[in-house]
Amino acid sequence: MTLDADRVSTVTFDSYSTLVDVDAAERALAERVDDPEPVSKLWRARSLEYTFVANAIDAYQPFYEMNRDALQYALDAHGIDLDPAERDAILAVYHELDVFDDVREGIERLRDGGYDCYVVSNGNPEMLDSMIDHADIGDCIEDAISADEVQTFKPAAEIYRHAAARTGTPIDEIVHVTAGWFDVMGAQHAGMQAAWVDRKATPWEPFGTTPDATVETFFDLAELLDV
Repeated sequence: MTLDADRVSTVTFDSYSTLVDVDAAERALAERVDDPEPVSKLWRARSLEYTFVANAIDAYQPFYEMNRDALQYALDAHGIDLDPAERDAILAVYHELDVFDDVREGIERLRDGGYDCYVVSNGNPEMLDSMIDHADIGDCIEDAISADEVQTFKPAAEIYRHAAARTGTPIDEIVHVTAGWFDVMGAQHAGMQAAWVDRKATPWEPFGTTPDATVETFFDLAELLDV
């Protein structure tokens, strides 16, 4: 698929792994866990899996709670016994994850080029407020739109359609920018175009659709949108 830049008037951004680096959570684990990498990977995987299952069985709970339960599972699976206070201290790192270097300048460039920019995320409002604060992008975006508003997680079409309504943009005039393969497919299924942010030179999924654009940085997206 090829991005149709002429159709785009609004840009929406995923948050985790797109604006901020969830791998940074491994450092919080390293202070309490001997081998943090497998714990971190399982934590992230289970967190996403829980959201998929919650959509299927109508068992929504805010993403922070999903993330807490996923962390507890990852610790249990690796035989690590931490008290709730220690677990919650690790979990709190999601309020101050490392921001990718291109984020602020890239979003500023898009905004200055005439595009309205929004965050559309599974994160609950408190998580998004702290993330936007920490990333220092509050003045670059119009608003943050949370799955909590519809109590449905990505990649369900409902969240993307809700985002389009909140932005006041026809859904086919939005390009959704995300590092999540499932988020690309969800956005496209709902009627958006989707740009996949591939910062690690990973292969695209053989299942399903392909992104309308693949970029390494937000600057690449700005060039595709001719700004």
